[in-house]
Amino acid sequence: MRKVMQSVIVLLLLALLAACSSGSPTGGEQNSAGPAEETGGKQADFKKLGGEPLTLTFYVTTGTLPDVEFETLIAGPIKKKYPNVTIERIKPAANTTHEEVLSTHVPDIIYSTSSSHQQIIRTGAYADLRELIERHNFDTSKIKPILWNYVLDLTKGDEILAIPFNSNQHVLYYNKDIFDKFGVHYPPDEQLTWDQVLELAAKLTRTENGVHYIGLSVDNLTGLARGLGLGYLDPETGNAALDTPDWLRTFELQKRIFEIPGYVTPDGQWDWTRDHFMKDQNIAIRVTWLANMVGPLEELRQQGVEFNWDIAPAPNFEDQLGKTREAQVHTLSVNSQSKHKDEAFQVIAEILSDEGQRILARNGRVPAIDLPDEKEVYGSDIPVLQGKNVKNVFVGEPLQEHNFHPFEIDIQPRLNEAAEDLAINGLDVNSAIRKATEAINKDVETLRTTLGEP
Repeated sequence: MRKVMQSVIVLLLLALLAACSSGSPTGGEQNSAGPAEETGGKQADFKKLGGEPLTLTFYVTTGTLPDVEFETLIAGPIKKKYPNVTIERIKPAANTTHEEVLSTHVPDIIYSTSSSHQQIIRTGAYADLRELIERHNFDTSKIKPILWNYVLDLTKGDEILAIPFNSNQHVLYYNKDIFDKFGVHYPPDEQLTWDQVLELAAKLTRTENGVHYIGLSVDNLTGLARGLGLGYLDPETGNAALDTPDWLRTFELQKRIFEIPGYVTPDGQWDWTRDHFMKDQNIAIRVTWLANMVGPLEELRQQGVEFNWDIAPAPNFEDQLGKTREAQVHTLSVNSQSKHKDEAFQVIAEILSDEGQRILARNGRVPAIDLPDEKEVYGSDIPVLQGKNVKNVFVGEPLQEHNFHPFEIDIQPRLNEAAEDLAINGLDVNSAIRKATEAINKDVETLRTTLGEP
């Protein structure tokens, strides 16, 4: 009888243990419930997005994101799916620094690019997303490797500070009216070499009826360097990295552009920008980012300003054909000080869903995730891309963006000075490289003193 009672007790204890363990699944079982269920364990520690009225704030540090795109790609889709969730954009005053904004505001979601990642890292505003990724069962494997690897490189994999939002690739924009005016054939649907583009630019740089037309705009040295994936600083030493054969090629190409007759005006104008292409409409060819132009062109169209332009593949050096330029990674992050980290991450997860990324593709952004119908749906919903050769967006493979040294963006103005030296200050290529190298190394020493070793 005693043995029977002992067996009953053991069975009761085993049943009790089984009942206790069933309320707390582990590993994949816990994650498979998803963020919407609050059924125990970590799932009870966060609120389901849309469960109650909520306003989340959103801050763009760098990268082109006009209001029309913010509404179409981010705020609008979230509001449609979660009517009581509002994404409110923080709009700081002009010339306000990131540090000033982040010291006076706590934006729940931070939008960034390589032009600001390292600076925001220094502020401590980025939350480490690893726990949120695990808790919300977010699948990072769907993100395109060249984008995800860049994010991992930001911290050598020690933390995950951002989720890629889109792949900002390069194309060649051209003003068809200027080509027609001077009887020049449009760029083809195949990649051109830089030599071929310069031939076109020389034919299209001229003055007629008081209007000065410029054949080519390229974002200067910093833009040209993207075709070869060049960093400005040595990632190991932190010193200037301009004394290389590829940088020499880049400086030589920049010099050739400036030497096109009429490119540099008598009054010293040499830096031709987006506004010259879109608003003044005196630029025949502009090679630049997709995001730099598509949203602003749509915004301009909505204001009643339209002109006859189209898209061709981005050019490159002859031995680099088949590749375009580095794909700049636009990212979304959660603020480390946010009171709504889980809700903010759920918004990011919605934007990174197939549905959310397809909205990006249909509105002229190359999505961050692999979509099987990416090329078919690209640009289909944005009026400014109707009738354009959008297939040329996908000609050539983009490069992975290089790993930025923490001081790289701080010394970028020295590259702009070097371009000016080539354009109007009479320096030859080797002298410009030498001068820029010396200035950069001095800046790096100052940064090490003021900010410490990175």
